[in-house]
Amino acid sequence: MILTVTPNTALDITYRVGSLRPHTSHRITDLTERPGGKGVNVARVLAALGHEVTVTGFVGGATGQVVQDGLTAVPGLTDALVPVAGATRRTIAVVDEATGDTTQLNEPGPTVTPAEWSAFQEAYEELILSASAVALCGSLPPGVPVGAYAGLVRTAKAAGVPVLLDTSGEALRRGVAARPDIVKPNADELAELTGSHEPSRATQDARRRGARSVVASLGPAGLLAVTPEGRWRAAPPARVHGNPTGAGDSAVAGLLSGLVGRLPWPDRLARAVALSAATVLAPVAGEFDREAYEELVGRVTVTGEVGAA
Repeated sequence: MILTVTPNTALDITYRVGSLRPHTSHRITDLTERPGGKGVNVARVLAALGHEVTVTGFVGGATGQVVQDGLTAVPGLTDALVPVAGATRRTIAVVDEATGDTTQLNEPGPTVTPAEWSAFQEAYEELILSASAVALCGSLPPGVPVGAYAGLVRTAKAAGVPVLLDTSGEALRRGVAARPDIVKPNADELAELTGSHEPSRATQDARRRGARSVVASLGPAGLLAVTPEGRWRAAPPARVHGNPTGAGDSAVAGLLSGLVGRLPWPDRLARAVALSAATVLAPVAGEFDREAYEELVGRVTVTGEVGAA
């Protein structure tokens, strides 16, 4: 079982409009709602790849019930979300069909009480015992300690479970110090962590700060990985156009799938890049175009060498 942790779960709402123009009214041409939050998106992609996945984090209110109802429809996915008194947040993506650009609006999430945080930690410690890998994903809702991910990383490592961390800001800085097996920042998050805007130098710095392996997302250019086994760049055969929401989450799913499948790093990266690109081609986050994925995975270019890190 792969465990994904999403402290700030969400109901992802995607609006499509013909053309997005500020200060005007718009007619929505299409509307979709899906359970969301980074770890939830990761879990849905993993389940679609055939993995058994358990989702945990916080959920509450009427919006939270909609999220849980949506999760019950996903084969291979187990809902282990912990209830809170506050309401689960919503995220709204507005897709401009004329340009293909997406505008994202994210609510902050419910305030988590100390008792609710303690209940989650107890549930996590139990779940980790059955996990083959764990992903800690996304922002922390109000009330959760900023060092929360660092503690969760240490719990996973104490249980011998490999852990991937995908977050940003102070939560990332503290989490990296706990020595996760993999961190997956994007270029901006990596620059904020290290102070360097040069990806190769920044990934090396992130490793020195504690991460065993760093896989940096370079947007349409693909991924840069620096690991104890070597360093590689992986790029799609061509730039794809569509909705990029959730593309990074699909890359995380690809990395986890390759990890539990014991694939060599180049194959893990090819899977991650292909899934990311296939998600851009899908209408909503947490989904991917399977036909595109199967066509792309063999065409991803991976360059680098073993032992070069």
